[in-house]
Amino acid sequence: MHNYFHLLLSSLLGSLVIVNFACGTPHASEAPDAKPNIILIYADDLGIGMLGHEGQQIIRTPNIDRLAGEGMRFTNAYSNMLCAPARASLITGLHDCHAGGFEITAGGVYKPVNDSTLAATETRINGVLSPVPSEQVFLGQVAADAGYATAQFGKLEWGFSATDAQMRRHGWNHYLGYLDHVRAHGFYPPFLFQDGEMVRYPGNTLVNCGKSGEPETEEHYRERWDRTGKAVYSQDIFMDAVLDFMETPRDQPYFLFFPTQLPHGPVSIPKVHPDFVNDERLTQIEKEYASMVKLLDDNVGQILEKLEQTGQAENTIVIFTADNGHEIYYGLEGHIRKPYTNMKTGEVFDNYQRKYYSNLAGDVFNGNGGRAGMKRSNLEGGINVPLIVRWPGHVAAGDTTDRLTANYDLLPTVAELAGYSETFKTDGYSFLDVLSAKSKGRGDDFVVYSSYTGPTLVTSEGWKIRTFLKEDAYELYYLPDDFREEEDLAERYPEKLGALKALLLEACDGDILHGLFKNQQVIRVPGAATR
Repeated sequence: MHNYFHLLLSSLLGSLVIVNFACGTPHASEAPDAKPNIILIYADDLGIGMLGHEGQQIIRTPNIDRLAGEGMRFTNAYSNMLCAPARASLITGLHDCHAGGFEITAGGVYKPVNDSTLAATETRINGVLSPVPSEQVFLGQVAADAGYATAQFGKLEWGFSATDAQMRRHGWNHYLGYLDHVRAHGFYPPFLFQDGEMVRYPGNTLVNCGKSGEPETEEHYRERWDRTGKAVYSQDIFMDAVLDFMETPRDQPYFLFFPTQLPHGPVSIPKVHPDFVNDERLTQIEKEYASMVKLLDDNVGQILEKLEQTGQAENTIVIFTADNGHEIYYGLEGHIRKPYTNMKTGEVFDNYQRKYYSNLAGDVFNGNGGRAGMKRSNLEGGINVPLIVRWPGHVAAGDTTDRLTANYDLLPTVAELAGYSETFKTDGYSFLDVLSAKSKGRGDDFVVYSSYTGPTLVTSEGWKIRTFLKEDAYELYYLPDDFREEEDLAERYPEKLGALKALLLEACDGDILHGLFKNQQVIRVPGAATR
């Protein structure tokens, strides 16, 4: 078997990588007797500010808001700044600043593939990847080994091109979706992959899956709404599969992982939602993007309704989160545009001396909720994400917690929920104790992530060290008083800065450059596109 990354487990520092048991660890609460079903909904590029309960003023999200109202909302949750490392951290339980890092294959390799060439294509992908260490565990694997039926639907896995062998090794008994993130930028796939086989959708005829152009122009508008070769919308395919899986009779609990395409762009939606048709605050493409967020909320509502219809609501834990911060897919000259530009001064945001803020850039949605930065940034707008957990009878309705949480905490949490009894290595800590109100602490006191400008580290006290390595800059913020990261405290608190620099260096396995994300980390596959 092969995997996307070359993991040097022996090089990981013992102070950062913990040995975690599902039951009986010093920092894990006792797992419940009856194993619950687990549904993990993983939104794509959903900025925290796009949700009603987080302050969104234009798009109503009653179903996701219902999750928050009936469950627990984590106000201090983090993920990576980009989809590929975020998904890698999620399913491995490891952060992305280690020596070796994650191997990420390039995308586009599946574009010309047919049934007769599928095996050869997968052989090429697997051939460029390092073997998976036998002791390495994955998100689906810990659930499957604990007796769960496991399934994944949607934008599959983290590599820009993946294979059936990897899906199996990661623990998925069943899957349906894209195995190529380049193709997943379109919503009308001629084919998807289901359990190692190609499933074709004859009415979808476009090789690029109907991917539309950016930024908004008359030509791109006409392209989006030309329905030729666009018969079946992928999110509808996935929802049918999700609901069917949920109502399939079985004598074991299930773990359903739903990494949605929504609301990742480029913008594509079968119709504008009635909420926005006559909304004069929005341009046409903003109406379409809002409809994508609205459809995601509707899908969450369908899942909750299915749980009620099938009598599963009381014994199902629903987790909702996102892979990274907000991204603009609705750029339009005179409104908001890429490269992101200050609409008042005309200066391009560099996120160092000139940080991105929605009010300066013209984002009508304020998708990052007033934070600095966006997707691809180590500012809060790139890495602070929504996290909601609903579990009737176990989690107090409407509760909130400021417990510092990383996306790589999900694997040990699922392991504990599922009753996984083996020893494994992870940088994460289960937060099941927080859900049961038995503890409010975190076993580790920081989270750490890489980015294109260098790594960042946030402590449970709210201190954040942020790097901009090109300028040899180390910034220091105290987030409880400055969530917008407007006041750099590095000169005022040199001792705190020094302590966090040392901690960050240790987390990066002794070399700060391990936290500098580069496109060179992408493993090129013959026939694959560059990003």
